[in-house]
Amino acid sequence: MAAGRHKGLTQTEAMTEREVHKHTITGGRCLPLIERAVRWLLAGIFVYSGVVKLADPSRFAEIISGFGLLPDPLVLPVAVALPVIELLAGIGLVFALRGSLAAITAMLVVFIAVLLYGINLGLDIDCGCFGPEDPEQAYKGLKAALARDAVLIAAVAFVYWSRGRVPRRDRRVENSL
Repeated sequence: MAAGRHKGLTQTEAMTEREVHKHTITGGRCLPLIERAVRWLLAGIFVYSGVVKLADPSRFAEIISGFGLLPDPLVLPVAVALPVIELLAGIGLVFALRGSLAAITAMLVVFIAVLLYGINLGLDIDCGCFGPEDPEQAYKGLKAALARDAVLIAAVAFVYWSRGRVPRRDRRVENSL
């Protein structure tokens, strides 16, 4: 039933019960805007992080080396590849490209595991999340980075949750995020 056929009725009054339920589930107009804002915020964080790390890959390699998880020959290649992946995944998330949200999710899971490892060992190093930071805040930085990554995982979970609830004009790229 279309709202235009019922003069004098509000949009909700003119909707069938099924249409009202669908409108409620999708959150009307707010949920799509919130989903897009959260997706773009995540994208911005990852693009920024990638750009900052690519500006000084040797310094980022030193930070990676400080965790002691990789053999020396792999440190510099990872210090270049990881920011490139962050940058590409962030750009992909802006355009809702296939696999970008999954890549960001995987990176966050790895980042959280590495941070927990560093905290567990009591490492007094920079997290390297946004390039080199203040060395005086290194150990506190690992805990703050863990909290920040937990918030980012919650944002990713929201985007996954909202995917099926947010109507899209163009579903071709977003169906497999």
